[in-house]
Amino acid sequence: MTSLTAGSRDKLNVLFIMTDDLNCNLGAYGHYMVKSPNIDRLADQAIVFDNAYCNYPVCGSSRASFMTGLHPDQNGVTQLRKLFRYYVPQVKTMSQHFMENGYVAARVGKIYHYDNPKGIGTNGHDDPESWDIRVNPRGRDKDDEDQIFSLNPGSFGATLSWLAAEGTDEEQTDGKVATESIRLLKQFKESGQPFFLGVGFYKPHTPYVAPEKYFDWYDPDEIEVPRVPADYLSTLPEPAAKNLTRWKHQTGLDDATKRKAIHAYYSTISFLDAQVGRLLDAMEELGLMDDTVILFSSDHGYHMGEHDYFQKTTPFEDADRVPLILYAPGMKAAGQRSKSFVEMIDFYRTLSELAGVSAPPDYVQGMSVAGLLDDPGMPTRDAVLTTLQTAYTLRTERYRYTKWLDTEGFNTELYDRLNDPAEMVNLARDPNYQDVVESMDAGWEAHVERVRSHPEGLEYFENPQADTNLSMEKYMELERTGKLPKSTDRWD
Repeated sequence: MTSLTAGSRDKLNVLFIMTDDLNCNLGAYGHYMVKSPNIDRLADQAIVFDNAYCNYPVCGSSRASFMTGLHPDQNGVTQLRKLFRYYVPQVKTMSQHFMENGYVAARVGKIYHYDNPKGIGTNGHDDPESWDIRVNPRGRDKDDEDQIFSLNPGSFGATLSWLAAEGTDEEQTDGKVATESIRLLKQFKESGQPFFLGVGFYKPHTPYVAPEKYFDWYDPDEIEVPRVPADYLSTLPEPAAKNLTRWKHQTGLDDATKRKAIHAYYSTISFLDAQVGRLLDAMEELGLMDDTVILFSSDHGYHMGEHDYFQKTTPFEDADRVPLILYAPGMKAAGQRSKSFVEMIDFYRTLSELAGVSAPPDYVQGMSVAGLLDDPGMPTRDAVLTTLQTAYTLRTERYRYTKWLDTEGFNTELYDRLNDPAEMVNLARDPNYQDVVESMDAGWEAHVERVRSHPEGLEYFENPQADTNLSMEKYMELERTGKLPKSTDRWD
């Protein structure tokens, strides 16, 4: 346990700030252009993790993983809209664990999966057992959708789309997320009850919508557009190349269009940053900084033209690496950085330790990295694994190794993370690196076996008839009435 102080409390509150599709394009991560003064302000008081990674670079899978403390293969959420209660119905989620320790757990906005922006204003694929309070803001961005430019007209969620909007910050959905969260903070401060508050911002996920003033912060002519060699795809295994080209309407774009998309993304990050700033201002004004642990992150990373690709859902650094900033009162490493490996699955155990609550159930995976807040150089693990559909990718300090399953012939990628940080040179077939390939493959096998293993003490069910578009409320209703599809034990 780190030498943190809880003020007059026995337990610390938790402010859990989750963004959507935010990569490390932030001032705190040394980005050459993005303006994020408020997130940077938090970083100055906290610890910044340079090597934090998601367990699955898809929204629904990543969120279900860090909230349950289970790997995607362990909780069944290996697709966007799957619901973990179909597979591990008795799991205690992170916020449930805090509720059982006397906390009020509240969610404002998106913590579990939503169809963004389609599901804004609804409960989405939320887990009702995880919260005492649920708030679903809806802003004018939903009403202004007919004004949004999209490469695929009328489609926004998985398509490059943007709008320099009229109106104020507070009128946008994320502005309302901040407003409602501040309202709850005031209530919690008055009641004195310890809280776990999940603040789920919807941005910078497409459509990139932000008030026009944030677009004015950037000069598109100064934006750097990533370059890709003409023969690049031929160096990759076939499934990797297909994965990078599956969004046909947003590959091979001209530089002008790319700059517009990048410009809109940066502008939306700055708008998001302003809402984070409102939260931090409220925390300071209410005197809650001395009693609260703050975690800021994103569900996964995001490509902005790297590898000639936009969006997430790849094993590359751009999609898998996440910003992670962690603050606790009394921490020794305030304003410092850590290069130790962290996975998002570590959130559950880390926040439990920092807040001073009981240890999570034994089946919860990951590890507590609370010690890094006093000693940023403390070793954590030698490698991190990220899952993606039929691929698993393993990162060590020096290399990243990916193997694509269900494909014949050439199915591997190897990158030198130190000499090729952009991951553009696949060394998997280079004869000078075959010893490295063999070593990484052995580590890969061991890690994949680990994340696909069945945690002891947790019953797992496979529901082949599960409707993955079913709301969690409907699921709970079917469970209460005994009408769920028949389950079969996956682990026979």
